[in-house]
Amino acid sequence: MIPRINGAFTLNPVSLQSMKQHWFIAGLLCFASGLSLLMSPGCANIVPPQGGPLDTLPPVLLHVTPGDSSTRFTSKKIDFYFDEYIDVQDPQAQLLVSPYPTVSPIVDARLRDLSVRLKDSLLPNTTYTIDFGNSIRDFTEGNIAKGIRYIFSTGNYFDSLEIKGQVILAQTGKTDSTLIVMLHTDPEDSAVYKKKPVYIARLDKEGRFGFQHLPAQTFYLYALKDQSGMPRYNDKKQLFAFAQASVNTIRQKDSITLYAFVADQTADNTLSLATPESATKTTDTDKRLKYQTSIQNNQQDILLPFQFQFENRIQQLNSSGIRLYRDSTYTPVDSFQLKLDTTGRQLTLTTNWEKGQSYHLVLTKGAAADTLGKQWIKTDTISFTTKRSTDYGKIKIRLRNLDMSQQPVLQFVQGERVVKAVRLTGPLYEEGLFYPGEYQLRILLDKNENGSWDTGSFYGDRKQPEQVIPLEKRISIKANWLNEYELETGSR
Repeated sequence: MIPRINGAFTLNPVSLQSMKQHWFIAGLLCFASGLSLLMSPGCANIVPPQGGPLDTLPPVLLHVTPGDSSTRFTSKKIDFYFDEYIDVQDPQAQLLVSPYPTVSPIVDARLRDLSVRLKDSLLPNTTYTIDFGNSIRDFTEGNIAKGIRYIFSTGNYFDSLEIKGQVILAQTGKTDSTLIVMLHTDPEDSAVYKKKPVYIARLDKEGRFGFQHLPAQTFYLYALKDQSGMPRYNDKKQLFAFAQASVNTIRQKDSITLYAFVADQTADNTLSLATPESATKTTDTDKRLKYQTSIQNNQQDILLPFQFQFENRIQQLNSSGIRLYRDSTYTPVDSFQLKLDTTGRQLTLTTNWEKGQSYHLVLTKGAAADTLGKQWIKTDTISFTTKRSTDYGKIKIRLRNLDMSQQPVLQFVQGERVVKAVRLTGPLYEEGLFYPGEYQLRILLDKNENGSWDTGSFYGDRKQPEQVIPLEKRISIKANWLNEYELETGSR
């Protein structure tokens, strides 16, 4: 309690001494804080200001040294100055220099400045472009400065010719903006895996590309998925596309379409099952043949065959030991076929199913055995019913502007899988029984008329892949309903 005398406050000696100590400590702290600000180095961490409106604007390029569009260029260093602090992300992947250098440039960023040091020798009388892609962003919010390109020429003028086009995934008709497009000057096929390209371009989200400031020259045009950081075609499982003929920058005025494909289509399309320890060696604990079937909810789709999927390859199969019966009277079904696929792990039973009927599939003891000696150790029965007509929908699809000379095949797609493909005989397709669901439709231009898409090849006999045109509108098939659609094909 502070004593009060004559209406005024007074401090006793102890309180006064304590206050002096407090003021001395506070002053010392203020002095230390000011001193630390004066002595802090220029490379201190940048702390973004707190509060205020959200920054949504990208950095703005103020000026460049040497200036953009310089001729008789000889500098080894280019400096870029921005209006705010910048951050450069993944410059090695984002930065594109054309013509493509043997040695990549070095990119340094500090506060508002960015420098590019050219480590490769510059070609005489050549127009160069530097494209930063999406690498330059503001420091605080990561807003991307798009479209920053720098151009210079080592000669007295700028080359002004161009090549433009689009890359389409041949099998789906979609686009993939992660592919790159390349120009080579070497006509040999081996150039795409032995040499670096002369020019590289990116794709936009629509799959379009453009090469600007090209000289009057003949080029060889390719596109690929850059899998290893080296723009070379060295794997037949790599997405790849090529122009069928060379491209001359003087004569080429039209847009070029490339169709990308994977040459090696081999893949394990069988159902992946968990492999227990017993599958790697023969034991006496479990000799039963392991399998799964295509039956769902004890119902068989009348439009599809019955399938077994085995854990291991089937080595021995006695077809007479597999019997099919109909209804509760176990009437034998004689007209069915069994087929074991090339992997030996998938067995297909095909027959003309009756709608809404009960079936019994009898697997007799020892009728099948796999490579580990596992077999059906006793006779077993799989009972199921087939779907009814009301479980399916009817469809009627009219296709406008369909070019029948292209041998069109209508594909029904769910996810990435073609679930049904139908060769068209005219612009109208009708089906009385169709499985309900959502479908994306595509038109396959089936050159060899085998009903399925065929990939391309580059080495040896050059062959372009077959083309697929996706239809824009998805369709929904409802059960027990007539589903009618009229669609534009937009055939190329």
